[in-house]
Amino acid sequence: MSTNGDLITLTESGLFCAAGNFYIDPWGAVDHCIITHAHSDHAHAGSKSYLSTTSGQGILRARLGDHANIKSVDYREPLTLGDVKVSLHPAGHVLGSAQVRIEYKGEIWVLSSDYKLAHDPTCEPFELVRCHTFISESTFGLPIYRWRPDDEIFKEINDWWRANRDAGKCSIIFGYALGKAQRVLAGLDRSTGPIYTHGAVERLTREYRTMGVDLPKTEHAGSLPKGTKFGGSLIIAPPSAQGTPWMRQFGTVSTAFASGWMRIRGARRRKAIDKGFVLSDHADWDELNKAIRDTGAERIIVTHGYATEMVRWLTECGLQAEALPTHFEGELAEMQPPAEAEPQEKDEESQP
Repeated sequence: MSTNGDLITLTESGLFCAAGNFYIDPWGAVDHCIITHAHSDHAHAGSKSYLSTTSGQGILRARLGDHANIKSVDYREPLTLGDVKVSLHPAGHVLGSAQVRIEYKGEIWVLSSDYKLAHDPTCEPFELVRCHTFISESTFGLPIYRWRPDDEIFKEINDWWRANRDAGKCSIIFGYALGKAQRVLAGLDRSTGPIYTHGAVERLTREYRTMGVDLPKTEHAGSLPKGTKFGGSLIIAPPSAQGTPWMRQFGTVSTAFASGWMRIRGARRRKAIDKGFVLSDHADWDELNKAIRDTGAERIIVTHGYATEMVRWLTECGLQAEALPTHFEGELAEMQPPAEAEPQEKDEESQP
C-alpha cells in the first residue's frame, strides 16, 4: 500500500489517518481510535480514547472494561475529526459493526472492516457507501466460498438438534461468543428444548438483548446445580471450550461447529466434531465482488484472508487493486487447535 498522499496509511500500530489524527482498529494501544467492532483482533485495550457506534458501545465496554474511555455516535451521524469528516455506516458483520467513511478535500475513503451482505436479524444490514477508495476484507475471497441461504442452514441445525434430543443426547454447537452465537440463537426452533450457554456467550447475549435483539430464552450452564441432566438440551459455546474439562458435565453429547470454514472438505474432521454447519458472518465470494463493484471505487485495497488471490482477480477484471497486510484474522481463529485447559479463545474472552 502506497503511503504517498494516502488518506489512510499503514503504520507499526495499524491503519492511521494523519489528517484526522486517529487510528482505525489499531493493533495495540494508541491515543485515539475508531473501533469498527468488538472482536478482539479489532479492539485492543489500553488506548486513551475509543469511538464506536451507539449499538456497539455496550459490547465494546463488555470487552474492554468500565475504565475504557468510549464515546459513541449513531450510524451516519457526521462528525469532524481534525481536518476530515467521518461517519460510521452498518457493516452487517455483528451487532454495532461499522464501515468507516472518511472525506477529505472531496476525496472519500471507506474502510469496510469485516462485513457481510446476507440478512441477519441480530445486526444492522450492510449499507453500501460509494467512495473513491474502498478497503475491503477478503476472509473468504475464493470462488469456493459461496454460502447457502440461511433458512436451509438453520433447518439443518434444528433437525440435528431434534434428532439428538430424541436419542437422549445433549447438542453442543461451537461458534464465536460475539456474533455467531447470537445468530445461531436467532435461528433456533424455540419449541425443541432448553438452551444453555457458556459464560462468554451468555454475557454478550445479554448485551444483544439490551439493544432490543429478539433471542430465545437461555440459561448460563455454569449457574445450574451440580448433577443437572442436559439430555435433549442445546449448548452454545465458544470454540476454545472444545476439549476442556468444562465439557464433561454434559454427559452424552453430539458436537457441531458453525463457521464458514466448514465449507472446506476435511475441516470437520480436523476439528473432531460430529457435524459442521456452513454459517459465516463474513461476505462470501459473490458478496465480496458485489460490494466492491457497487461502491464505484476507483481503487480497491484488500486486507486479510485471501487478499493476494482477490487482488489478482480484481486486476484481471480491470480494477486497480492492491493488498494490505494486517493483523486481522476474521474467522481464522476458529480453526486453532482446542484449548487444553481453561476455555479461553483469541477472538472472545471466555468465562466458563
